[in-house]
Amino acid sequence: MYEVEQKYCVTELAAVQQRVSELGVVWDDEVRQVDRYFAHPCRDFTQTDEALRIRQVGEANFVTYKGPKIDRTTKTRRELELPLAAGSAFANEFAQLLALLGFELVADVCKVRRKAVVTWHGGPIEVVLDRVDQVGEFVELEVMATAENLETAKQRLASLGAELELETVERRSYLELFLENSASD
Repeated sequence: MYEVEQKYCVTELAAVQQRVSELGVVWDDEVRQVDRYFAHPCRDFTQTDEALRIRQVGEANFVTYKGPKIDRTTKTRRELELPLAAGSAFANEFAQLLALLGFELVADVCKVRRKAVVTWHGGPIEVVLDRVDQVGEFVELEVMATAENLETAKQRLASLGAELELETVERRSYLELFLENSASD
C-alpha cells in the first residue's frame, strides 16, 4: 500500500476547517502527537528520502517507516506503520533499542492534529489540520492506494484541494521544515 498525500501550507486554518465542515463531515477531537525521528547508522535518510520515527499519540505508540517519494507532485510513498505497546515508558525503551542498534535521534516534532473524513469522488479522503510547533499550520489530504490506483488517488486529492481553495503545496516533511527553521534560529 502507498500513502498518497498532498500537504498545503495555510495561514487561516479555521477558514479551511469551515470549508471542510460545509461538506458535512464530523471532526475528531484534537490530539497532540510527538514524532521522534531517527537517523540510520549506515545510510543517510536525507539522501535516500526515507524516514523512521516513533509516534506518540496520548498513550498510543507506533513505529513508522516512510520510503522515498515516488513522484514530483505529491508526497506519495510506501509507508509501514506498526503499533507498539502503550505508554511513554515503552516509547522511551524502544528509542533506547534503536540507539543501541546505532540509530541517532534527529529531532522531536510536536503537533496538534485534527482529522475528518470526506467522501469525495467515490471514496473517503482523510483531511488533517496540523499546527506544528516551530513550523506553522498545514492541511494534509491523504488516502491509501494500491499501485494500480495511484493516479486516480492523486487526481481525487487534487480535486478536493481545489474545492477547498488550497494553493500552497508543501512537499517537504515536517522534520525537514523543523530542521530548516531550527538552523535559521
